Amino acid sequence: MVVVATVWPSGRPAVAQAIADNSFLIEEAYNQERGVVQHISTWQRSLRSAAWNFTFTQEWPVPTQTHQLSYTIPVLRTESSTGLGDAALNYRYQLRADDRLAIAPRFSMLVPTGSSARGLGTGHVGAQLNLPVSVLLAPTLVSHWNAGVAAVPHMTTYNLGASVIWLARPTFNVMMEVTWLEQDGAHDVVVNPGVRWAHNFTSGLQIVPGLAFPDAKSVFFYLSFEHRFKPADRP
Repeated sequence: MVVVATVWPSGRPAVAQAIADNSFLIEEAYNQERGVVQHISTWQRSLRSAAWNFTFTQEWPVPTQTHQLSYTIPVLRTESSTGLGDAALNYRYQLRADDRLAIAPRFSMLVPTGSSARGLGTGHVGAQLNLPVSVLLAPTLVSHWNAGVAAVPHMTTYNLGASVIWLARPTFNVMMEVTWLEQDGAHDVVVNPGVRWAHNFTSGLQIVPGLAFPDAKSVFFYLSFEHRFKPADRP
């Protein structure tokens, strides 16, 4: 069935336990609600080499949806090395979240936890700004837009991205993402079709797996666990 979804003031579709903040390469503009934490794992494996990368992200409201803190820890496999990449510590502000539009600018500090000598990190502290915008285009169609810049000594990276998500069901979505990256004059465009689906539990836990194929050059797996860490009626 196709569900006609409205939107709560939080900016998320009002269908109970629908999928709302589980994109793959594009950042959605929905902060975590009060009392709800999200644990996100991604794994991308090249189909042409032994390279892969894994990331773990955890997002917390502080203490409400207006402010969100998170961190991302990557593990990388290159042609010759495996180890930690550079981690990110993130703050995101819910600037707007209404019936149609959500905006949540993010600032990140990039921490040089990866070895630059082994090609796993930059070796420098850096900073990143990203602007995610989410727009409800139709009852079953949502679009997300990103623009950002990251800087470490001697290197600046610019990124743009957009996606369209068809809410075929509240618990099954079809996605198309496109990202653009510019670094030192080199450009990279990725087209990422995929699907995601949800498993909802009476406890309030929602598990969202996902699968995508970026440019048919790799396979991308996504897994999210989202649950309450304190009752909804507690401040």
